[in-house]
Amino acid sequence: MMTRNFWLGVACLLGLCGSALAQDSRPNIVLILADDVALMDFGIYGGEANTPNIDALAARGTLFKQHRATPFCAPSRAMLLTGLDNHTAGLGTIREVLPPEFKGKPGYTMRLEPGVVTLAERLKRGGYRTYMTGKWHLGHEDGDLPIDHGFDQSFLVDASGADNWENQSYIPYYRDVPWFEGREPVDLPEDFYSSTFFVDQMIDYLDADSDKDEPFLAYVAFLAVHIPVQAPREYTEKYLDTYSVGWEATRQARWERAQALGLVREGAPLSTPSPTLKKWSWENLTEEEKAFAAGKMAVNAGMLEAMDHEIGRLIDYLKETGQYDNTVFIVTSDNGPEAGDPINSPAESWLKRQGYTWDLETLGEKGSYVAIGPEWAQAASGPSNLFKFHAGDGGLRVPLIMAGPGIPADERIDSFTVMSDIAPTLVDMAGVDPDHPEAITMHGRSLAPLLSGASEAIYAPTDAVGFETSGQSALFKGDYKLVRSVPPHGDGIWRLHNIATDPGEAIDLSGDMPDLKEELMADYRAYAERVGVLELPEGYDAHREIMNNVYRRMFGWYWPYLLGGLIGVLVALYGAYRLVRWGLGKRT
Repeated sequence: MMTRNFWLGVACLLGLCGSALAQDSRPNIVLILADDVALMDFGIYGGEANTPNIDALAARGTLFKQHRATPFCAPSRAMLLTGLDNHTAGLGTIREVLPPEFKGKPGYTMRLEPGVVTLAERLKRGGYRTYMTGKWHLGHEDGDLPIDHGFDQSFLVDASGADNWENQSYIPYYRDVPWFEGREPVDLPEDFYSSTFFVDQMIDYLDADSDKDEPFLAYVAFLAVHIPVQAPREYTEKYLDTYSVGWEATRQARWERAQALGLVREGAPLSTPSPTLKKWSWENLTEEEKAFAAGKMAVNAGMLEAMDHEIGRLIDYLKETGQYDNTVFIVTSDNGPEAGDPINSPAESWLKRQGYTWDLETLGEKGSYVAIGPEWAQAASGPSNLFKFHAGDGGLRVPLIMAGPGIPADERIDSFTVMSDIAPTLVDMAGVDPDHPEAITMHGRSLAPLLSGASEAIYAPTDAVGFETSGQSALFKGDYKLVRSVPPHGDGIWRLHNIATDPGEAIDLSGDMPDLKEELMADYRAYAERVGVLELPEGYDAHREIMNNVYRRMFGWYWPYLLGGLIGVLVALYGAYRLVRWGLGKRT
């Protein structure tokens, strides 16, 4: 185990010893999780949005270039908080797209299963205070809430997303929005805006316990930039002209910046967008369509800047209270950019009934509904292929920044890392015993050797690392990636890529390297068997399954009314029948 004294020694060697560390004080931990943020969305990674506070953390600390999550939110969150593969944790996919055949099966219970111990539980056992605000999405039945998994206090929404301005569901899958403080259902304040409120609430929790000496874990899981994409007008208006060049030009520019920043090799090929992106030709759009599309991405950038501003407020609080120098910050995202757009789906009529609008003049403001859609999602993923809900690296490759005591300043790491590595790293940094008596051993690996300079990689070229959610499958081994992306934007074909030279997954090496492909296929099959991946039902499509589950849930909610209505119709028909019979009898 990497002990507290080791981290103190590393920090001193790097010249980062502050007064708090000199007193042998364990670091506080601020774990920040953004939602659906692409690899290049933050300014420091080459994005258009202004994110000075996140950028400053990267300058003060270490930026990772090859970090991977799953392409789905809850599975990535399970990996982040447990250090386990998402199937082992119980989140083989998200409940919104779970086929009925998988319900209740091991690895697909949609809750943290027995033997799964969270980072909060491990740190709390080691004497840490633990707080959480934001999106949970790991269950809210008995025993499923953060307070049941090691968090002392929490204010959360247990849904895939929610409106950012008020207590309103964003898709018909949710009848009501499940907000909780601790175990109690709660409402939201009148002046609610999600990013602001999550930081306000976290500061309140920390301030209320300011007289306590124990270090803390503060987990802030923002809704930014999950749909509906919403932001205060003062942020959005800064970007109203930024995206008028269109998604093709934006993607090209990000690809060029990725090379300049060393995120991909110079001259790395850019893959051809999926033929499912029907509107990819920007010039074929009308001027009205272009203005609306550019406006949507302006809101997205505004929401990123609004989140960064709130992160800055939390940083300022920690500085004012003398806790900043002894606080480790982690900033990452649960998956790549979201391509779904309920406005152009069967859910559109439901959105209108909820009172949502998508007028350009008020885009992103209270009552407005915005989603960037698949074309902008492909542009946002920059040099990568595809986006959220798919196994192309646009869905998997996400930012990761670490800063604070013991972490090298202005460092850039190009080694492969995964979401399940964060929990064991933080356990190391906290000096907590990783051998919890009730826990499944963490699958992830501590990043301590990378941060200390003891090693250039924590995964050897022979190590095979697998991912799977709802058929979206990938396996990484050295410079190679085996990948299968299934519908709606994939075709289900297994492909082999050299992601060192071809990070955009433009060139399929299956025909040139059949033996290597079979080797990785065998590795993937072993991974799938080890963690309990289930084969999807024939014809499964995650987007279609969302609607299927919506209809099932709505029937469950409203069947008494439907039955009552049916009985009423039958009674009326019977009455009409009797009346007709009576009339015919009178005539005869």
